[in-house]
Amino acid sequence: VEEMFLAGRSPLVIAGTHGKTTSSAMLAWVLERTGRVPGFLVGGVPRELERSFALGRGPWFVIEGDEYDSAYFDKEAKFLHYRPAMLLLNAIEFDHADIYRDLEHVKSAFRKLLGILPAGAPLIACGDFPHVLDVIRGTHARVRRFGVGEANEWRITDLTDDGATRFTVREGGRAVCRLTLQPPGAINARNALGVLLVAREVGIGWEDAAAALAEFRGVRRRQEVVGTVGGVTVIDDFAHHPTAVAGTLAALRERYPGRRLRAVFEPRSNTSRRRVFQDEFVAALAAADEAVLAAVFTKASDPIPAAERLAPETIVADLERRGVAARLIDGVPAIRDYLVASARAGDVIAIMSNGAFGRLPTLVVAGLGAA
Repeated sequence: VEEMFLAGRSPLVIAGTHGKTTSSAMLAWVLERTGRVPGFLVGGVPRELERSFALGRGPWFVIEGDEYDSAYFDKEAKFLHYRPAMLLLNAIEFDHADIYRDLEHVKSAFRKLLGILPAGAPLIACGDFPHVLDVIRGTHARVRRFGVGEANEWRITDLTDDGATRFTVREGGRAVCRLTLQPPGAINARNALGVLLVAREVGIGWEDAAAALAEFRGVRRRQEVVGTVGGVTVIDDFAHHPTAVAGTLAALRERYPGRRLRAVFEPRSNTSRRRVFQDEFVAALAAADEAVLAAVFTKASDPIPAAERLAPETIVADLERRGVAARLIDGVPAIRDYLVASARAGDVIAIMSNGAFGRLPTLVVAGLGAA
């Protein structure tokens, strides 16, 4: 990628534990919609662009900066190969337990990324995450902090959801822009504000960027509505970290108030299969009215010792002690049958996994249609 596609371009790198794919897709769309014809490489399929990669013709290349390792022969983070001309940094938390020893190890990778950012280059950083603030301390980049918290230079205020996400962007106490988004929740408002600030740095006006973002429908498998049958809405989401699970459920609560929210979670990623976030998954899933957990995904190539493996049966018991209906169901056919048989009008079923999950969202929609 570095040699074939980024040479001679100005890479706009989107990095962080959360929000990379959606923010990259948003930025690629804003640049495309405003006539910049960017190159882009996104870890998902933006619904407006219907492809995850384009060479483009303009100077800008939007690239999702993944902190995962580059290859079996190169254990450094992918984003260290991306020559950032500008960096959008959304969040930093512990993840990828198969690659990183601990949070400090994760932060060291991001510090290396900041080390290759040219002095004075724009660094758009979400100030709502303390580990972001720690990592950017002492950087020679030109920092712009954004988020919900009052300490940020650029803030999200007056956030509402009436079927669309609406908020005001403020610089200090001054309102500079009112934004409407189709994707739900504070997580997407943060993503959009970071993208707005990058757009400003490349010369796109507030109103033009806001108009493009208002058209943005989202990314496949990010809070994607797969279908609505008999008043039951089925959503496919890529969430596999407890912060992402919590953010997705909070966004759906805002978008679908008063409806029964049923969370279905498959522990499939290399981190979620491990016990490292056992308690955090309980807290995240407790935001649902009901939680259905699948068995921990098994990999013959990466067996996890029992003492280190996530215990979904314990999560179920802990959720029940909190008053949340919960159950562990083994196998996609059994989960589908349960969800279809117990569905009632008004349900919102959020199916979360970083893998295919046996095409469960599509199977549930089909089952509801046949019921």
